[in-house]
Amino acid sequence: MTEIEQYSNGVRWESGMDEDFDPGSNSSKLFERSRIKALADERESVQKKTFQKWVNSHLIRMSCRIQDLYIDLRDGKMLMKLLEILSGERLPRPTKGKMRIHCLENVDKALQFLHEQKVHLENMGAHDIVDGSSRLTLGLIWTIILRFQIQDITVEETDNSETKSAKDALLLWCQMKTAGYPNVNVRNFTTSWRDGLAFNALIHKHRPDLIQYDKLQKSNALYNLNNAFEVAEEKLGLTRLLDPEDCNVEFPDEKSIITYVVTYYHYFSKMKAESVQGKRIGKVIDHALDSDKQVQDYETFTSDLLEWIEQTIVILNDRQFANSLYGVQQQLAAFQLLQNQGKTQKV
Repeated sequence: MTEIEQYSNGVRWESGMDEDFDPGSNSSKLFERSRIKALADERESVQKKTFQKWVNSHLIRMSCRIQDLYIDLRDGKMLMKLLEILSGERLPRPTKGKMRIHCLENVDKALQFLHEQKVHLENMGAHDIVDGSSRLTLGLIWTIILRFQIQDITVEETDNSETKSAKDALLLWCQMKTAGYPNVNVRNFTTSWRDGLAFNALIHKHRPDLIQYDKLQKSNALYNLNNAFEVAEEKLGLTRLLDPEDCNVEFPDEKSIITYVVTYYHYFSKMKAESVQGKRIGKVIDHALDSDKQVQDYETFTSDLLEWIEQTIVILNDRQFANSLYGVQQQLAAFQLLQNQGKTQKV
C-alpha cells in the first residue's frame, strides 16, 4: 500500500505522486515547446520573405510586384499572373471586382490551372488563400516552385548512368560543381550552406573571374555569404532572395535555401546552353567564311585565266610562220612549251 502522508492542513497526499509531479520537468517541457514554436515562427518568417522575393522576381516581367505575400495573393489576380509567367500559357480572364466571391473565383481559376498541370494540392481550397492562411499560402508557393522550377531538373551520373530528379538532382548538381573546393561538402540544403563557401564555390566554378575563392575563410561566414549574394545580384542579375542572417543560423530553412540555389542552377545552365550554341554558331560562321574565301579564290583564278586566254589568243593570232624548216621547228617547240607550261599553270 502506498504510504500516506498527513499534512497539517488536513490535505491527504500520496507520497508516490511526488515522483510524477516535477516542477523542473514541466518547466523544461514548456521551454522546449516555446523554443520549437520560436524556431517554427522564425522559419515561417524566412520562408515568407524568400518566397515573396521569388514571386516578385518573376512578376517584374509584367511590371508588377506584391508588398505582402499573405495579403496581395488573396484576390487571385497576382497569382494568375505568376502562373502565366512561369508556364508561358494564358489563363482565363480574371473576374473583375473586389468582393469575396470575385476573389474566390480568381483563386479557384489558378488552382484549377495547377490541377490541369498535374499539380497535387492536398487539403487546400480557394478560401484558404482568400482568407490569408499563412501556412497554406506558403505551401501553395512552395508547390509552384517545385512544379515550375525544380521538377524538370535531371542530372545523369557518369558512374552508373542513374538518372535522378528534382531535389536529389539539384543536390547532385551542387555536389558536382563544388567538388574539390576546400572546406565545401554539400550534403544537404541546410547546414552545408551556413558558412557561405558553397555559394561562392558555385559562382567561382562558372565565373572564376568574379570570386577570389582562395581569399575566403570558413570562419567568416557572414562575409562569405554577403560576398556571394552581392556578386550574384550585381554581376549575374540574380535576385537576392536570402540575407546572410537567414543562413548563418543553427538550422537554415531548407525550402528557402533550395529556392535560392535553384536560381543559380537555372542561370548557369542557361549560360552553358548559350555557350554551346555560341560555339555552334561560331563553327557555322567559320565554315561560311571559309566558303567565301574559296569563292573569292575561284573568282580570282578564273579572272586570271580569262586574261591569260585573251593574251594567248592575241599572241597566236599575231604569229608569222617561218619559211624554213628550222624556223618551223622553233615555232613548234615554242608552241609545245606554251602547252606544257603556260596552260598547265592556269588550269
